[in-house]
Amino acid sequence: MTQTVLRGLILLHRYLGIPLGVLFVVWFASGIVMMYTGDMPRLTPERQVEQRPPLDLAGVALSPAEAARRALLAPAPRRALLLTVLDRPAYRFDGVTVFADTGERLAKVGAAAAVQVASRFAGLPLDAVEHVRTLDEPDQWTLVERGRLPLHQLRVADAAGTVLYVSPRTGEVVLETTRRSRALAWLGAIPHWFYFTALRTNQPLWSAVVVWTATLGCVLAVLGLALGVTQFRWRTRSNAARSGRAGPRIPYAGWMRWHYLTGVVFGVATLTWVFSGLLSMEPYAWTRARGLEVPPDALAGGRLDLTRFPPVDPQAWARLAEGWAVKEIELLRIQDDPYYRIRTTPGPGGEGSPGSGPADLLAAAETLALRDEPFDVESLLSRLTAAIPGTPVVASELLHDYDAYYYARRREAPLPVLRVKLGDPQETWVYVDPALGRVVASAHRLGRVERWLFNGLHSLDFAFWYDRRPLWDVGLIVLSLGGVASSGIGLWIGWGRVRRAIGRGLPARAARTGRARARATPRR
Repeated sequence: MTQTVLRGLILLHRYLGIPLGVLFVVWFASGIVMMYTGDMPRLTPERQVEQRPPLDLAGVALSPAEAARRALLAPAPRRALLLTVLDRPAYRFDGVTVFADTGERLAKVGAAAAVQVASRFAGLPLDAVEHVRTLDEPDQWTLVERGRLPLHQLRVADAAGTVLYVSPRTGEVVLETTRRSRALAWLGAIPHWFYFTALRTNQPLWSAVVVWTATLGCVLAVLGLALGVTQFRWRTRSNAARSGRAGPRIPYAGWMRWHYLTGVVFGVATLTWVFSGLLSMEPYAWTRARGLEVPPDALAGGRLDLTRFPPVDPQAWARLAEGWAVKEIELLRIQDDPYYRIRTTPGPGGEGSPGSGPADLLAAAETLALRDEPFDVESLLSRLTAAIPGTPVVASELLHDYDAYYYARRREAPLPVLRVKLGDPQETWVYVDPALGRVVASAHRLGRVERWLFNGLHSLDFAFWYDRRPLWDVGLIVLSLGGVASSGIGLWIGWGRVRRAIGRGLPARAARTGRARARATPRR
């Protein structure tokens, strides 16, 4: 490598590293925060179910089919729920809410009703809730919920500094933030993902900024690693004896030496993190490729048939849910038969303990008999193959634990799960939940590659490491702090060079200005 080329690489690394060094420090530090706080504040489904009032099943006067007919809705929705809305039992058909006592549709929820919803959710009196405004454009906390706009924003007078967002369409709380969750988001997800309102609301601009900064970050990391190799003095003893001088292996001292050492040690992790972060934006066509798609109702046997769900019998439901508070009932079609998926929370005298979280029950709609056994694997396989004719099943296995492509960090994904490997050109793997008889995930060949290039490299969630926490935590924090050190030292050195250059430039500029003024001043 010629000295001219080497000098050019050093200068490019130096001056590219000054602005990007700030981003690297922010990315590493915010990544540590996100290890324990997750992403932006959200309202989890579990929290939403827990805070709902119990269903008043005695107030359900209409069957699902009758409610849909009165509201002039199609009798075969894709999804149907029975839940409490504005203290009344209501059906929700594909997002349309119909009250189960009268059959009328839910009108747009105004500010006063939104205050009542927030008051019940927070468990506080009405005067502890203030309606702030109705959002038609996203604010900082509804960026990931902007598909649900408009939303009522309400401030709760509690110790946590809670702010709730209520949907005028559904009459439910859809987002909850607290003073703590907002502060942690500013330390974690917002700077890490560039989730600033003015930028994030412009999707093309935000995407371009993330892709280009990550690309330049990859260039910076590659340059640093390359210079780490080329600048190291690989002199052998024989060469040193012939030259008469050994010299240090690392030709730097002071802060520059520490930047070199930390860059060599943590540079590979830095490169893999910034590259995998780039892949999260799917900048290449292959990252957006789709595998074989199984029809959504393939295992169910078709769309919901509301006529097969009988009117609610309060006494039968009371016997079924004894000791439990029924919060939500989902109407399902599983292998051609109607079922209820019942979401409950434990009550006094019930199984578990109050406040221990939601529990799911599955009952046959016609008899209310609980089903504890999963559906037969052979029947699931036969329905799956019938839905994708011409595609052979290469292998199938009932998994009782997660594999490398189907997993959840909080273990919320259902188990056991049936993994079916198909012989389509994309080599798609399909995962079927035998408890509910439906496809819950799929992964094709390129998707599995991307899983390692993104999740594997970015989160280091390799099973041999991630499943041995806190070893994973320690390793990730050490690597992140090493990246902070390398980037921070490089930023300090680069900024020092800029300050010195500016300092040298100011006297020279002042001297030039003085000479110019002297020439312009006429002699007396």
